[in-house]
Amino acid sequence: MSISTSEFRRGLKIEWEGKPYEVLEYQHSKVAKGQATVRTRLRDLTTGRVLEVNFRSGDTFERPDLEEKEMQYLYQEGDRYVFMDLEVYDQIYLDREQLGEAWKFLQENVTVKVLYYKGRPIGVELPNTVELRVVETEPGVRGDTVSGGSKPAKLETGAVVQVPLFINEGDVIRVDTRTGEYVERVS
Repeated sequence: MSISTSEFRRGLKIEWEGKPYEVLEYQHSKVAKGQATVRTRLRDLTTGRVLEVNFRSGDTFERPDLEEKEMQYLYQEGDRYVFMDLEVYDQIYLDREQLGEAWKFLQENVTVKVLYYKGRPIGVELPNTVELRVVETEPGVRGDTVSGGSKPAKLETGAVVQVPLFINEGDVIRVDTRTGEYVERVS
């Protein structure tokens, strides 16, 4: 089934030049005498690289041969991450490059969707938000919260995110896995 540039939307997955891509951003534009174009930002699902590409309006693409399987993240073994298929209990290994930025938010025993391309695992899709404990951050300065400032905080998974000044070590916060940004304090 073909997909036209007029059907582009965020998160749409297309096959282009023999690889699967996800549309991150798109913008239709028309110049006075030329043909309409679609400016896009695409993420290569096999490498995680982001490209900016212009297509002619009306170009068509195929849907990639993608499959999603629910799996549970078990543990990290060096630079490899071990996942277990929840139906047949098979284990697969993905390296940090295949995970992209997702490795920063992986917690043991969390259920994720592992993305397969032509039968080969290429990455994971995390839940939209995760709850993680702050293990290291500077203490907030009393009275500074009005300015709406932020400070870096290291989370239990090793990720570093910007948090409001009132967040302390030991707090559990909710983080948006798509943007890597602080959402709210949970406890």
